[in-house]
Amino acid sequence: MDFSKLTQYMDTLVSEKIPELGVAVPSIDMIVCRDHQPLYRHMAGWRDTEKKQPLRGDETYNLYSATKVFTTCAAMQLIERGKMRLDDPVSMYLPAYAQLTVKDGDTVRKAQRPMLVRHLMSMQSGLNYNYETAPIREIIEKTNGQATTRQIVDAKAQDPLEFEPGTNFLYSLSHDALAAVIEEAAGMRFSEYLKKNIFDPLGIQDTCFKLPPEKLDRQCAQYMYNGEKKAFDPMEKDDLNYRFTPNYESGGAGLISSVQDYITFADAIACGGKTRDGAHILSPEMIQLWSANQLGPDSRRAFDAWNRKGYSYGLGVRTRVDTAIGGRGSVGEFGWDGAACAYTAIDPHAHLSIYIAMHVRNFVYAYDVIHPTLRDLAYGALEE
Repeated sequence: MDFSKLTQYMDTLVSEKIPELGVAVPSIDMIVCRDHQPLYRHMAGWRDTEKKQPLRGDETYNLYSATKVFTTCAAMQLIERGKMRLDDPVSMYLPAYAQLTVKDGDTVRKAQRPMLVRHLMSMQSGLNYNYETAPIREIIEKTNGQATTRQIVDAKAQDPLEFEPGTNFLYSLSHDALAAVIEEAAGMRFSEYLKKNIFDPLGIQDTCFKLPPEKLDRQCAQYMYNGEKKAFDPMEKDDLNYRFTPNYESGGAGLISSVQDYITFADAIACGGKTRDGAHILSPEMIQLWSANQLGPDSRRAFDAWNRKGYSYGLGVRTRVDTAIGGRGSVGEFGWDGAACAYTAIDPHAHLSIYIAMHVRNFVYAYDVIHPTLRDLAYGALEE
Protein backbone atom coordinates (compact mmCIF):
# COMPACT_ATOMS: atom_id res chain seq x y z
CA MET A 1 0.00 0.00 0.00
CA ASP A 2 1.31 3.40 -0.98
CA PHE A 3 -0.66 6.43 0.21
CA SER A 4 1.92 9.01 -0.91
CA LYS A 5 -0.26 10.37 -3.75
CA LEU A 6 -3.16 10.80 -1.34
CA THR A 7 -0.97 12.68 1.14
CA GLN A 8 0.44 14.91 -1.58
CA TYR A 9 -3.03 15.80 -2.85
CA MET A 10 -4.30 16.65 0.64
CA ASP A 11 -1.26 18.78 1.42
CA THR A 12 -1.60 20.62 -1.88
CA LEU A 13 -5.26 21.44 -1.16
CA VAL A 14 -4.18 23.31 1.96
CA SER A 15 -0.84 24.78 0.83
CA GLU A 16 -1.74 25.91 -2.71
CA LYS A 17 -4.70 27.73 -4.22
CA ILE A 18 -7.03 25.54 -6.26
CA PRO A 19 -6.55 26.95 -9.79
CA GLU A 20 -10.27 26.90 -10.67
CA LEU A 21 -11.22 28.74 -7.48
CA GLY A 22 -8.23 30.83 -6.45
CA VAL A 23 -8.36 29.66 -2.84
CA ALA A 24 -6.72 27.03 -0.63
CA VAL A 25 -8.74 24.79 1.71
CA PRO A 26 -8.41 25.81 5.41
CA SER A 27 -8.09 22.25 6.72
CA ILE A 28 -8.74 18.60 5.96
CA ASP A 29 -8.56 15.39 7.98
CA MET A 30 -8.97 11.94 6.44
CA ILE A 31 -8.87 8.41 7.79
CA VAL A 32 -9.10 5.01 6.08
CA CYS A 33 -9.83 1.73 7.90
CA ARG A 34 -10.18 -1.89 6.83
CA ASP A 35 -11.17 -4.84 9.02
CA HIS A 36 -11.07 -2.68 12.17
CA GLN A 37 -7.49 -1.62 11.41
CA PRO A 38 -6.55 2.00 10.63
CA LEU A 39 -4.58 1.98 7.39
CA TYR A 40 -4.12 5.70 6.91
CA ARG A 41 -4.66 8.98 8.74
CA HIS A 42 -3.48 12.35 7.53
CA MET A 43 -4.46 15.87 8.43
CA ALA A 44 -3.40 19.23 7.10
CA GLY A 45 -4.33 22.82 7.89
CA TRP A 46 -5.62 24.70 10.89
CA ARG A 47 -8.06 24.27 13.76
CA ASP A 48 -8.52 28.02 14.34
CA THR A 49 -9.45 30.96 12.13
CA GLU A 50 -6.19 32.78 12.87
CA LYS A 51 -4.26 29.79 11.44
CA LYS A 52 -1.98 29.62 14.44
CA GLN A 53 -2.92 26.16 15.69
CA PRO A 54 -2.51 23.20 13.33
CA LEU A 55 -4.98 20.33 13.44
CA ARG A 56 -4.08 17.84 16.15
CA GLY A 57 -6.68 15.15 15.41
CA ASP A 58 -9.14 15.48 18.28
CA GLU A 59 -11.25 18.23 16.72
CA THR A 60 -15.03 18.02 16.63
CA TYR A 61 -17.12 19.12 13.65
CA ASN A 62 -20.74 19.91 12.82
CA LEU A 63 -21.83 16.90 10.77
CA TYR A 64 -24.83 18.53 9.10
CA SER A 65 -26.26 15.88 6.74
CA ALA A 66 -23.63 13.29 7.64
CA THR A 67 -25.94 12.94 10.66
CA LYS A 68 -28.34 11.11 8.36
CA VAL A 69 -26.22 7.95 8.31
CA PHE A 70 -26.56 7.63 12.10
CA THR A 71 -30.29 8.36 11.91
CA THR A 72 -31.06 5.82 9.22
CA CYS A 73 -28.87 3.25 10.99
CA ALA A 74 -31.05 3.74 14.07
CA ALA A 75 -34.16 3.20 11.94
CA MET A 76 -32.69 0.01 10.46
CA GLN A 77 -32.01 -1.27 13.99
CA LEU A 78 -35.65 -0.76 14.94
CA ILE A 79 -36.78 -2.51 11.77
CA GLU A 80 -34.43 -5.41 12.52
CA ARG A 81 -35.87 -5.65 16.04
CA GLY A 82 -39.47 -5.62 14.81
CA LYS A 83 -40.27 -2.24 16.39
CA MET A 84 -41.31 -0.76 13.04
CA ARG A 85 -41.52 -1.67 9.37
CA LEU A 86 -40.48 0.10 6.19
CA ASP A 87 -44.01 0.04 4.84
CA ASP A 88 -45.70 1.26 8.00
CA PRO A 89 -47.61 4.51 7.47
CA VAL A 90 -45.87 7.39 9.21
CA SER A 91 -49.24 8.20 10.78
CA MET A 92 -48.96 5.00 12.88
CA TYR A 93 -46.29 6.85 14.87
CA LEU A 94 -47.17 10.47 14.13
CA PRO A 95 -50.96 10.92 13.84
CA ALA A 96 -50.45 14.45 12.50
CA TYR A 97 -49.40 12.79 9.22
CA ALA A 98 -52.76 11.07 8.70
CA GLN A 99 -54.37 13.99 6.84
CA LEU A 100 -51.70 15.21 4.44
CA THR A 101 -52.20 17.59 1.56
CA VAL A 102 -50.21 17.92 -1.65
CA LYS A 103 -49.57 20.77 -4.07
CA ASP A 104 -51.45 20.53 -7.35
CA GLY A 105 -50.50 23.42 -9.60
CA ASP A 106 -51.72 26.58 -7.92
CA THR A 107 -54.02 24.67 -5.58
CA VAL A 108 -53.70 22.18 -2.74
CA ARG A 109 -55.61 18.91 -2.52
CA LYS A 110 -55.82 15.93 -0.19
CA ALA A 111 -52.98 13.43 -0.67
CA GLN A 112 -54.11 10.19 -2.29
CA ARG A 113 -51.26 8.03 -0.98
CA PRO A 114 -50.08 7.53 2.61
CA MET A 115 -46.56 8.55 3.54
CA LEU A 116 -44.58 5.46 4.58
CA VAL A 117 -41.46 5.05 6.71
CA ARG A 118 -39.75 3.92 3.50
CA HIS A 119 -40.58 7.26 1.90
CA LEU A 120 -39.01 9.20 4.75
CA MET A 121 -35.83 7.15 4.60
CA SER A 122 -35.47 7.35 0.80
CA MET A 123 -36.31 11.06 0.47
CA GLN A 124 -39.49 10.25 -1.46
CA SER A 125 -41.89 11.61 1.17
CA GLY A 126 -42.86 14.80 -0.65
CA LEU A 127 -41.61 16.94 2.24
CA ASN A 128 -39.30 19.85 1.44
CA TYR A 129 -36.45 21.61 3.27
CA ASN A 130 -38.45 24.74 4.09
CA TYR A 131 -38.36 25.22 7.86
CA GLU A 132 -39.50 28.87 7.77
CA THR A 133 -43.18 27.96 7.46
CA ALA A 134 -45.97 29.50 9.51
CA PRO A 135 -46.83 26.30 11.46
CA ILE A 136 -43.20 25.83 12.53
CA ARG A 137 -42.83 29.50 13.52
CA GLU A 138 -46.07 29.31 15.45
CA ILE A 139 -45.13 26.25 17.51
CA ILE A 140 -41.74 27.75 18.34
CA GLU A 141 -43.44 30.97 19.48
CA LYS A 142 -46.17 29.09 21.37
CA THR A 143 -43.57 27.10 23.33
CA ASN A 144 -41.39 30.16 24.01
CA GLY A 145 -38.61 28.70 21.90
CA GLN A 146 -38.68 25.31 23.66
CA ALA A 147 -40.48 23.16 21.06
CA THR A 148 -39.46 19.51 20.94
CA THR A 149 -38.52 17.42 17.93
CA ARG A 150 -42.00 15.90 17.86
CA GLN A 151 -43.76 19.26 18.09
CA ILE A 152 -41.84 20.78 15.19
CA VAL A 153 -42.14 17.66 13.04
CA ASP A 154 -45.89 17.58 13.71
CA ALA A 155 -46.10 21.23 12.68
CA LYS A 156 -44.35 20.39 9.41
CA ALA A 157 -47.22 18.01 8.57
CA GLN A 158 -49.49 21.04 8.12
CA ASP A 159 -47.55 22.13 5.03
CA PRO A 160 -48.61 20.71 1.66
CA LEU A 161 -46.31 18.08 0.16
CA GLU A 162 -44.45 18.77 -3.06
CA PHE A 163 -45.72 15.53 -4.62
CA GLU A 164 -47.55 12.34 -3.73
CA PRO A 165 -45.41 10.19 -1.39
CA GLY A 166 -43.32 7.63 -3.24
CA THR A 167 -43.54 9.25 -6.66
CA ASN A 168 -40.36 11.36 -6.77
CA PHE A 169 -37.12 12.23 -4.95
CA LEU A 170 -36.60 15.49 -3.09
CA TYR A 171 -33.93 16.10 -0.47
CA SER A 172 -35.85 17.37 2.53
CA LEU A 173 -36.59 17.35 6.25
CA SER A 174 -37.61 13.68 5.88
CA HIS A 175 -34.93 12.45 8.28
CA ASP A 176 -35.96 15.01 10.89
CA ALA A 177 -39.43 13.48 10.69
CA LEU A 178 -37.79 10.04 10.86
CA ALA A 179 -36.17 11.03 14.16
CA ALA A 180 -39.64 11.68 15.59
CA VAL A 181 -40.81 8.29 14.31
CA ILE A 182 -37.80 6.66 15.99
CA GLU A 183 -38.71 8.36 19.27
CA GLU A 184 -42.23 6.98 19.11
CA ALA A 185 -41.20 3.48 18.01
CA ALA A 186 -38.44 3.24 20.62
CA GLY A 187 -40.29 4.97 23.45
CA MET A 188 -37.44 7.32 24.24
CA ARG A 189 -35.90 10.60 23.14
CA PHE A 190 -33.92 10.41 19.88
CA SER A 191 -30.60 11.32 21.53
CA GLU A 192 -31.19 8.72 24.23
CA TYR A 193 -31.82 6.05 21.61
CA LEU A 194 -28.63 6.91 19.72
CA LYS A 195 -26.55 6.87 22.88
CA LYS A 196 -27.94 3.57 24.14
CA ASN A 197 -27.94 1.68 20.85
CA ILE A 198 -25.10 3.15 18.77
CA PHE A 199 -22.77 5.45 20.69
CA ASP A 200 -22.28 3.39 23.86
CA PRO A 201 -21.89 -0.01 22.11
CA LEU A 202 -19.27 1.56 19.83
CA GLY A 203 -17.50 3.29 22.72
CA ILE A 204 -17.70 6.69 21.03
CA GLN A 205 -17.89 9.72 23.30
CA ASP A 206 -17.62 12.87 21.17
CA THR A 207 -20.82 12.46 19.12
CA CYS A 208 -23.72 14.52 20.44
CA PHE A 209 -26.26 17.24 19.68
CA LYS A 210 -24.59 19.79 21.95
CA LEU A 211 -21.01 19.90 23.14
CA PRO A 212 -20.46 20.06 26.90
CA PRO A 213 -18.52 23.10 28.13
CA GLU A 214 -15.30 21.14 28.63
CA LYS A 215 -15.20 20.20 24.92
CA LEU A 216 -16.02 23.57 23.37
CA ASP A 217 -12.36 24.39 22.72
CA ARG A 218 -12.03 21.27 20.56
CA GLN A 219 -14.56 22.48 17.97
CA CYS A 220 -12.73 23.12 14.71
CA ALA A 221 -12.94 26.47 12.97
CA GLN A 222 -15.80 26.62 10.47
CA TYR A 223 -15.83 28.61 7.23
CA MET A 224 -18.23 29.72 4.49
CA TYR A 225 -16.86 29.76 0.95
CA ASN A 226 -17.31 33.18 -0.68
CA GLY A 227 -17.09 32.79 -4.45
CA GLU A 228 -17.09 36.53 -5.14
CA LYS A 229 -14.16 37.19 -2.84
CA LYS A 230 -12.52 33.82 -3.57
CA ALA A 231 -12.08 33.32 0.14
CA PHE A 232 -13.31 31.29 3.09
CA ASP A 233 -15.09 33.60 5.51
CA PRO A 234 -14.93 32.50 9.17
CA MET A 235 -18.20 31.37 10.75
CA GLU A 236 -19.15 30.84 14.34
CA LYS A 237 -17.97 27.38 15.35
CA ASP A 238 -21.40 26.39 16.60
CA ASP A 239 -23.33 27.95 13.70
CA LEU A 240 -25.69 25.11 12.70
CA ASN A 241 -28.88 25.82 10.76
CA TYR A 242 -31.07 23.14 12.26
CA ARG A 243 -30.97 23.97 15.97
CA PHE A 244 -34.46 25.42 15.97
CA THR A 245 -34.76 25.19 19.77
CA PRO A 246 -32.66 23.76 22.62
CA ASN A 247 -34.99 20.74 22.67
CA TYR A 248 -34.97 20.02 18.94
CA GLU A 249 -32.76 17.10 17.82
CA SER A 250 -32.39 17.13 14.06
CA GLY A 251 -32.13 13.65 12.60
CA GLY A 252 -31.10 15.21 9.32
CA ALA A 253 -28.36 17.60 10.38
CA GLY A 254 -27.97 18.02 14.14
CA LEU A 255 -25.02 15.95 15.32
CA ILE A 256 -21.47 16.98 16.19
CA SER A 257 -18.71 14.37 15.98
CA SER A 258 -15.00 13.73 15.62
CA VAL A 259 -13.10 11.94 12.86
CA GLN A 260 -12.27 9.08 15.21
CA ASP A 261 -15.86 8.67 16.36
CA TYR A 262 -17.25 8.66 12.85
CA ILE A 263 -14.72 6.17 11.49
CA THR A 264 -15.40 3.86 14.45
CA PHE A 265 -19.06 3.85 13.43
CA ALA A 266 -18.35 3.48 9.70
CA ASP A 267 -15.81 0.71 10.31
CA ALA A 268 -18.30 -1.34 12.33
CA ILE A 269 -20.88 -1.11 9.55
CA ALA A 270 -18.29 -1.96 6.88
CA CYS A 271 -17.32 -5.06 8.86
CA GLY A 272 -20.72 -6.69 8.95
CA GLY A 273 -22.23 -4.47 11.62
CA LYS A 274 -19.90 -5.57 14.42
CA THR A 275 -17.16 -3.83 16.34
CA ARG A 276 -13.70 -5.24 16.88
CA ASP A 277 -14.88 -6.40 20.30
CA GLY A 278 -17.90 -8.16 18.81
CA ALA A 279 -20.61 -5.68 19.78
CA HIS A 280 -23.54 -6.00 17.36
CA ILE A 281 -24.80 -2.81 15.72
CA LEU A 282 -26.67 -4.13 12.70
CA SER A 283 -26.84 -7.43 10.81
CA PRO A 284 -25.26 -7.86 7.35
CA GLU A 285 -28.72 -8.51 5.92
CA MET A 286 -30.02 -5.19 7.25
CA ILE A 287 -26.92 -3.38 5.98
CA GLN A 288 -27.61 -4.79 2.52
CA LEU A 289 -31.23 -3.62 2.72
CA TRP A 290 -30.16 -0.20 4.02
CA SER A 291 -27.96 0.34 0.97
CA ALA A 292 -30.33 -1.17 -1.63
CA ASN A 293 -31.47 1.19 -4.38
CA GLN A 294 -34.93 2.62 -3.65
CA LEU A 295 -35.41 4.89 -6.65
CA GLY A 296 -37.61 4.30 -9.67
CA PRO A 297 -37.06 6.16 -12.97
CA ASP A 298 -38.65 9.50 -11.98
CA SER A 299 -36.94 9.61 -8.60
CA ARG A 300 -33.63 8.56 -10.14
CA ARG A 301 -33.74 11.42 -12.62
CA ALA A 302 -34.21 13.86 -9.74
CA PHE A 303 -31.36 12.27 -7.77
CA ASP A 304 -29.01 12.37 -10.75
CA ALA A 305 -29.12 16.16 -10.59
CA TRP A 306 -26.91 15.78 -7.50
CA ASN A 307 -24.04 14.68 -9.75
CA ARG A 308 -23.16 11.61 -7.67
CA LYS A 309 -21.88 9.68 -10.67
CA GLY A 310 -22.32 5.92 -10.46
CA TYR A 311 -24.67 6.20 -7.48
CA SER A 312 -28.37 5.99 -6.73
CA TYR A 313 -30.09 6.44 -3.34
CA GLY A 314 -31.04 3.81 -0.80
CA LEU A 315 -32.66 4.13 2.61
CA GLY A 316 -30.96 7.39 3.52
CA VAL A 317 -27.59 6.85 1.84
CA ARG A 318 -26.12 7.17 -1.64
CA THR A 319 -25.39 3.69 -2.93
CA ARG A 320 -22.98 2.61 -5.66
CA VAL A 321 -24.84 0.93 -8.49
CA ASP A 322 -22.41 1.36 -11.40
CA THR A 323 -18.62 1.16 -11.28
CA ALA A 324 -18.26 1.87 -15.01
CA ILE A 325 -18.67 5.58 -14.24
CA GLY A 326 -17.74 7.76 -11.31
CA GLY A 327 -14.33 6.34 -10.47
CA ARG A 328 -13.06 3.56 -8.22
CA GLY A 329 -15.08 1.57 -5.73
CA SER A 330 -17.34 -1.43 -5.33
CA VAL A 331 -21.00 -1.94 -6.14
CA GLY A 332 -22.77 -1.60 -2.80
CA GLU A 333 -20.38 0.98 -1.33
CA PHE A 334 -22.55 3.57 0.40
CA GLY A 335 -22.53 6.62 2.66
CA TRP A 336 -23.31 10.32 2.54
CA ASP A 337 -21.82 13.76 3.09
CA GLY A 338 -22.68 16.99 4.87
CA ALA A 339 -23.06 20.72 4.26
CA ALA A 340 -19.63 21.38 5.79
CA CYS A 341 -18.03 18.86 3.40
CA ALA A 342 -17.93 15.85 5.70
CA TYR A 343 -17.84 12.62 3.66
CA THR A 344 -18.10 8.96 4.49
CA ALA A 345 -17.79 5.86 2.33
CA ILE A 346 -18.67 2.41 3.69
CA ASP A 347 -17.71 -0.60 1.55
CA PRO A 348 -19.03 -3.86 3.05
CA HIS A 349 -17.55 -5.88 0.18
CA ALA A 350 -14.00 -4.73 0.98
CA HIS A 351 -14.61 -4.17 4.73
CA LEU A 352 -13.32 -0.67 3.99
CA SER A 353 -14.39 2.66 5.47
CA ILE A 354 -13.34 6.23 4.71
CA TYR A 355 -14.14 9.45 6.53
CA ILE A 356 -13.20 13.04 5.65
CA ALA A 357 -13.73 16.24 7.65
CA MET A 358 -13.24 19.76 6.26
CA HIS A 359 -15.72 22.12 8.03
CA VAL A 360 -16.31 24.44 5.09
CA ARG A 361 -19.78 25.33 3.77
CA ASN A 362 -21.12 26.43 0.39
CA PHE A 363 -18.25 24.60 -1.30
CA VAL A 364 -19.65 22.53 -4.18
CA TYR A 365 -16.14 21.82 -5.50
CA ALA A 366 -15.59 19.45 -2.58
CA TYR A 367 -18.48 17.19 -3.59
CA ASP A 368 -17.79 17.29 -7.32
CA VAL A 369 -13.99 17.03 -7.23
CA ILE A 370 -12.29 16.65 -3.84
CA HIS A 371 -14.36 13.80 -2.38
CA PRO A 372 -14.26 11.55 -5.46
CA THR A 373 -10.55 12.28 -5.95
CA LEU A 374 -9.74 11.34 -2.35
CA ARG A 375 -11.87 8.20 -2.61
CA ASP A 376 -10.15 7.16 -5.85
CA LEU A 377 -6.68 7.80 -4.43
CA ALA A 378 -7.54 5.74 -1.34
CA TYR A 379 -8.74 2.79 -3.40
CA GLY A 380 -5.72 3.18 -5.67
CA ALA A 381 -3.32 3.10 -2.74
CA LEU A 382 -4.80 -0.19 -1.55
CA GLU A 383 -4.12 -1.74 -4.96
CA GLU A 384 -0.47 -0.71 -5.09
